[in-house]
Amino acid sequence: MTTSIKRMPKHMPAWAKAITAVVLVLVVLFAGLRLAVLPGLRDLFGTQTHDRSGPALLKSIQDMSRYDAASGNFQVVVDLEKDAKYLPDAIRGTRTLYVGAGTVEAYVDLGSLAKKDVTVDADRTTATLRLPHAFLGKPALDPNRSYAVSKQRGLLDRLGDFFSDNPDSEQAVQKLAVKHIGDAAKDSELTKRAEENTTGMLDGLLRSLGFKEVSVSYGA
Repeated sequence: MTTSIKRMPKHMPAWAKAITAVVLVLVVLFAGLRLAVLPGLRDLFGTQTHDRSGPALLKSIQDMSRYDAASGNFQVVVDLEKDAKYLPDAIRGTRTLYVGAGTVEAYVDLGSLAKKDVTVDADRTTATLRLPHAFLGKPALDPNRSYAVSKQRGLLDRLGDFFSDNPDSEQAVQKLAVKHIGDAAKDSELTKRAEENTTGMLDGLLRSLGFKEVSVSYGA
């Protein structure tokens, strides 16, 4: 008695290939979840970071002629959500809750002063100065005090993160945090405080040089 063995077809149909691809994707996702749940396995197959950067090179030196008179510390909670048309958030969409902390400097540009902006009487006892209004510097985000509270991503976004070179990129929320910090600095009294501090600094400096009366004003 013999039993005939049927040979498998050489070419798989299209629907079989599609099912196979879906199964492989699910296996990869399941493996990723397993590695995330089991710290031991994740450490076993984890990556190591090596800093092989070259030395920093000095490109140029600029003389500073401004007085940094005040600094403001700001914190903002960024809630950034991106949706896709005609797709539910579980399939395509991201939402990131990010706490951004940074500083903004306020300064007075002393390098733009002309001779007409500084007047001294003949006895060198009275000095009058007219300075430009204080400016705000660029907001600087502090990476040590900024962090992501939560990240929600759809299935397609998770797959994209899996094959991306930088799956944890937070560039979008960081830019938004910098913008909000800059806007908050404009609405604050940081420039006013900078002008007050500059006036106090110049008053103390000139009085230590023998001036009895010091007048400092601000304008264009």
